Amino acid sequence: MMAGSTLRKVKSRSWKKQRHFRLLEDGLTIWYKSRWAGRGHSTFSVSEVEAVREGHQSEVLLSIADEFPAHLCLTLVFHGRQGNLDLVAESPEEAQAWIRGVRKLIHKAETMDEKERLDQWVLDWFQKADKNKDGRMNFKEVRKLLKMMNVEMNEEHAFHLFTMADRSESGSLEIEQFVHFYKMLTQRDEVWKVFQEYSGDGEKLTLEELENFLTQEQQEGECSGQHAQELMNRYEPSETAKKQGAMSLDGFQMYLCSQEGSIFKPEHRQLHQDMSQPLSHYFISSSHNTYLLEDQLRGQSSLEAYIQALKRGCRCVEVDCWDGSDGEPVVYHGHTWTSKILFKDVIATVKEYAFKTSDFPVILSLENHCCVEQQTVMAQHLKQILGDTLQRTLLDGQVPEQLPSPQELKGKILLKAKKIGRLEESCDGTVTDEMSDEEDMANGDADNPCAEQPSAERQKKSKSKLSSELSDLVVYCKSIHFHGFEHARLHSKCYEMSSFSESKAKKLAKDAGTDFVQYNTKQLSRIYPSGLRTDSSNYNPQELWSVGCQIVALNFQTAGLEMDLNDGLFSQNGCCGYVLKPEFMRDGNTTFDPEKPAERRAPRPLRFSIQVISGQQLPKVNQKEGSIVDPLVRVEVYGVPQDQAKAETNYIHNNGFNPVWDETLNFVISTPELALVRFVVEDYDKASRNDFIGQFTLPFTCIQAGYRHIHLLSKDGTAIPPSSVFVNISISELT
Repeated sequence: MMAGSTLRKVKSRSWKKQRHFRLLEDGLTIWYKSRWAGRGHSTFSVSEVEAVREGHQSEVLLSIADEFPAHLCLTLVFHGRQGNLDLVAESPEEAQAWIRGVRKLIHKAETMDEKERLDQWVLDWFQKADKNKDGRMNFKEVRKLLKMMNVEMNEEHAFHLFTMADRSESGSLEIEQFVHFYKMLTQRDEVWKVFQEYSGDGEKLTLEELENFLTQEQQEGECSGQHAQELMNRYEPSETAKKQGAMSLDGFQMYLCSQEGSIFKPEHRQLHQDMSQPLSHYFISSSHNTYLLEDQLRGQSSLEAYIQALKRGCRCVEVDCWDGSDGEPVVYHGHTWTSKILFKDVIATVKEYAFKTSDFPVILSLENHCCVEQQTVMAQHLKQILGDTLQRTLLDGQVPEQLPSPQELKGKILLKAKKIGRLEESCDGTVTDEMSDEEDMANGDADNPCAEQPSAERQKKSKSKLSSELSDLVVYCKSIHFHGFEHARLHSKCYEMSSFSESKAKKLAKDAGTDFVQYNTKQLSRIYPSGLRTDSSNYNPQELWSVGCQIVALNFQTAGLEMDLNDGLFSQNGCCGYVLKPEFMRDGNTTFDPEKPAERRAPRPLRFSIQVISGQQLPKVNQKEGSIVDPLVRVEVYGVPQDQAKAETNYIHNNGFNPVWDETLNFVISTPELALVRFVVEDYDKASRNDFIGQFTLPFTCIQAGYRHIHLLSKDGTAIPPSSVFVNISISELT
């Protein structure tokens, strides 16, 4: 890989171009260029690559399978929403060298400890700044580096640090000297002050002093000496200090910057909730228009969109089915210019990726616009491709009083669609069945400008026939029309579920919050975005979670606040796609109403206080040379209406490297079980809208008190190490 290879980069059947690829000396950066591109080239880090697929495992490579055999093909899959890189090697040996090599490098990148990650980051900067590649940096190169690293520094001070690091007095720094320069540059007074408060001699923390810090500041209860010893063993870089049973400032800072020192409770990241309750007792990570990579007017429909959603822990995917011209049903956004993919390919993709991230059940939400004949084809594909993974019968042969649990349905795929009759009955043939709200909209609704408005003749046929073969595959998720909460109380079965447009759901939540919460203790509700959202934008899911709606479907392909909230909620419980609702939302007799949370007998509201201390190595948002960010931090609370709040710090002028705010923001939270907290860092701009720098969102119940680092994510939801915000968090009952 370091010697380099010529590989074909493939974008389509007609776009196949040779590029020279090689692995750079750092062992973590892949460089490539066209032989005709002069000095122009591109690079990407192995840390950006999530996986390597071997053979024809992408739509693009499948389209050229007749031209290039599978043993020459490979696909690099990137984190987040970045597109795949499809490559064709000149020989099977070369393909294998790159497949095995990149996989090894991914493993190496994923298993680095905190110190190794930081060292790699520093090395990356050194190589970026060392323009003439002589392994040394003069002061002019260092000055440019500081700009690249997002720091505005007094030139005199910078030269002073440079001189101190230049122990050989050569006027330039080698890599080891540069590391020393970097340490002086990143010396964090705010961490040193915390260290001093607990260190008896100001040089180190004894085991007892570290225990005191963990108990008093980090509020970790009666911290055992064993835990303190484990942290010393894990994060103290000095063997001498370890032998003395002590932690140095370097070790202390490394612990604070680690996942254990992060804002997220480590135990909540693991699968820790009761998974044996009915499906209706869980929030379920859900996608809308799952087949789309972009907008819903002209966007591309792609199998990759299903793969990306399932890898993000999504447990309910949508499949819009229409008659295909050759008898094979197709999936796309009807009556638009979105491209079409085959239904059978979608089902095969779901089968392959359904349980790679989570073992818990996947719901296929079927939007059925097909004729009876093609519905029968769909049923055949579902049975043949999914086999035993498709849940086609009642678990114990008995019609249930409540839905089965995620635990009972592990490894199973459920079909959500219309069904002939009830589970209690047995029907043959085809019958007329009423459409759900969502299907009414798809067949012509004023709320959906991209849908074809129905003719008088079509309106007469507003009820369509069902294939009994397809109907028989629906067990626990039968789509029905919603006739009101009173009707549901008297007549509905637990396996019947309705879909609501966001506007209808929000109105019900506001006008009849308690009824909606009670309804959702027994039955599943699916909420979908308005048809007016032709750009595939999203609504705020929190309003619907607050009345217990389980399947709050979002456009996963669209980054932003709404997907941050979704990612935040489902980042707990092992990212399995299921989160147990609070106890007061699982009781069928609950009186909880998010509009009036004070009426619930509950503990006192909580005071949530965040001291925003400092930021570390924030990424640049404007790549112009000399451009430095002016960062501010905003804390946003999302929950019941009473808890919605925002507050922000002042901005720091020209410093994205190590800004210090030292400002405290305060909130009162009445219903912590439903609150999500989003930390956003922005680049202040007085003339226009602030630019986004990074964010991190998590459930309030997952927050660790004390001195914590918030590790920022990009707009895409991917990590941007080592960017972080250092805070001190206090949570107490309101007196």
